[in-house]
Amino acid sequence: MSKIVLIGAGSYAFGYATFRDLFAARTTLAGSTVVLVDINPQALQLMHRFAQRLNEAAGCPFTFTATTDRRAALPGADFVIISIAVRRNELWRLDFQIPLKHGVRHVLGENGGPGGLFHAMRNIPIILDIAHDIEELAPHAFVINFTNPEGRICQALHRYTDLKFVGLCHGIEMMRRVAGRLLDLPPQQIDPTAGGLNHFSWVLTLRHAETGADLYPAFRQAVRERGDAVAAEFGHTLSLSRYLMETFGYWPLPSDDHVGEYLPYAWEFCGLEGYPFDRVDRESAEFRQQVERWADGVEPVTPLLTAEMHERAIPIITAMLTNAHQYELSVNVPNRGYVANLPDDAIVEVPAVVDANGIHPIPIGALPEPIAALCRTQITIIDRVVEAGVHGDRHAALQALLLDPHITSARQAEAILDELLTAQRDYLPQFR
Repeated sequence: MSKIVLIGAGSYAFGYATFRDLFAARTTLAGSTVVLVDINPQALQLMHRFAQRLNEAAGCPFTFTATTDRRAALPGADFVIISIAVRRNELWRLDFQIPLKHGVRHVLGENGGPGGLFHAMRNIPIILDIAHDIEELAPHAFVINFTNPEGRICQALHRYTDLKFVGLCHGIEMMRRVAGRLLDLPPQQIDPTAGGLNHFSWVLTLRHAETGADLYPAFRQAVRERGDAVAAEFGHTLSLSRYLMETFGYWPLPSDDHVGEYLPYAWEFCGLEGYPFDRVDRESAEFRQQVERWADGVEPVTPLLTAEMHERAIPIITAMLTNAHQYELSVNVPNRGYVANLPDDAIVEVPAVVDANGIHPIPIGALPEPIAALCRTQITIIDRVVEAGVHGDRHAALQALLLDPHITSARQAEAILDELLTAQRDYLPQFR
């Protein structure tokens, strides 16, 4: 029996996926207490009702409570899962549109480039406040972070706390689905070994999970022959990833738009349309209505109890509790030689094994030097971003921009920094 605290549980997507994984693991985790935390009382109340409906349908294996006060939730916590955002789409629009207005040709503006700088600076102070509460009230808890920009948030946790933590992202699962479709194999038969940075990781080997056969040759051919058609099925492009594989020798993950956040020429493949904010806002409103139907008993929740969502936080918790020696394809952790030619202080994304003693990253050797050079540029930027986010250091923020390959002039960098600092001043208290 464990105490699991979900911070950001009012998020319909995060809450829904985590609940599905919880109930898929209900035999192992039966008797556990799950505390839902969110600063939005209406969203929290809805997700609490939804969780209670699932719990009743499953025979009440868990005890669910909810609070807007995280300090009340944390004492005695064994695991804390964090997924937060500050006015996500509203401020993300500014992160994308203001640099675009100043001539920055970027493709997403979420985790890299000027937009990634401001996204990180908004979230880092909040995450560190949460982390310091955990250090005080639940110092032995294991922390699992989903908050983006993942690598920058984890760098701040590594540098400014003593917590045991891991950062998780389902990007490698996206790659497995695409590879499975291209190779006519179930995704679980695709066994990639990848390493690098979050949203900028590279598949070094690609094998059949059962036979060990090398799938890379067939994958390369399938990308050339059917890549565009398969990409259309998944609603995105593969043209940038294909170009990078042909040029650098290895497939990047998770997708063109995310990888493209770190490359100034990505717009040539992905366009400049950015994130589909209006469509996503409509879909989010529709999904909220669906959650309300489940929470109100209008629609049955029993079908939701049968399969996990593969977000990995709950499987990692169960692996720790059962000493499972479970293999994980991808975790974000401080480098300790796991990627031989990246700095030890960097946050890297590598495979790992999970057991009762925690998460044990698996060394993958050295990245090909041109790929390592691309990663090292981002690692240097991340250092400046974290210092700007923690200390409200305008010089560090400007340095992050001037180091960024998307920036083409000093005047452009200064104008973007000034305009976004003004537009988001209410969400960047460290700069006051």
